[in-house]
Amino acid sequence: MAPLMTTVAVARHAMATRFEIVLHGGDPAALRAAGEEALDEIERLEARLSLYRPTSEIAHVNARAAVAPVRVSPEVFGLVERAQRLWSETEGAFDITVGPLMRCWGFMGGNGRMPEPAALAEARSRVGMHWVELDSQRFTIRFHRDGVMLDLGAIGKGYAIDVAAGILREAGVQSAFLHGGTSTIYALGKPPDREAWKAAVERPPVDPAGEPELLAVVPLCDEALSVSAVWGKAFQTANKTFGHVIDPRTGEPTQAAMLAAVALPDATDTDALSTALLTAGPGGVEAMTRSRPGMRSVVLFPGAEGGLRRIAHGLSLAPA
Repeated sequence: MAPLMTTVAVARHAMATRFEIVLHGGDPAALRAAGEEALDEIERLEARLSLYRPTSEIAHVNARAAVAPVRVSPEVFGLVERAQRLWSETEGAFDITVGPLMRCWGFMGGNGRMPEPAALAEARSRVGMHWVELDSQRFTIRFHRDGVMLDLGAIGKGYAIDVAAGILREAGVQSAFLHGGTSTIYALGKPPDREAWKAAVERPPVDPAGEPELLAVVPLCDEALSVSAVWGKAFQTANKTFGHVIDPRTGEPTQAAMLAAVALPDATDTDALSTALLTAGPGGVEAMTRSRPGMRSVVLFPGAEGGLRRIAHGLSLAPA
């Protein structure tokens, strides 16, 4: 006789969003303990990675690395080193030094504003991973220019999801669904009654009272899915909307894409690459897809005459 399957759900607020974990198994007490341990780890990572906590390792780096090399934990060093590789892989479309531009455009703690040209030029001069020196022998980070800033917001949540999933595996959990704010997901194993977890990728309704538009349903099994979009913080001027996703290569809010979703075995990568695809344009989407065998994605672009254009790789799109 098969053991009785139970479902346990745990949740916690961290990294400015709500993390939730749904676990399936035979021992509810063990499932809950594993879920709570995973959430504890997410909180620990927030304390290390947060841009806004003055005691975090990242805040310490931002305050001192332009003066002298700053030693960090191997874990934080490894994540920054990985971000540097992703910056190179995406030809600068993903960049954790974009903070000066976010601040200049008023999106760091605000809803945005049009910057002065001189201020924008100054901010652009402080952006780029070429300003960041990593010493893998000493685990130190150094900036070669004053005003450079690391912001792991576009990769830290995915990394936290990966670490949490690893804790669940170590605890013997074989079926679980984790998400951080619904924008980054990890599907561990499969649900008890299906061959895969299924996650919907939706576009918010044009009319706030309307229904969201379904773009794709993504089956996941031991895989991650991240969705990035330009909606959220934005402002309008001269009949033009400027969103909070900045293209670090141009220094301006991206106009290339409206939404990007990426599925891969690793949430750290999906978090970063979904952000990069928003700024990459159609040609960049093709290049990134070729460089990542097995990557499944859908990107929503502005189309002709106010319409929308969808490009998908490895995913079945819902009817338009």
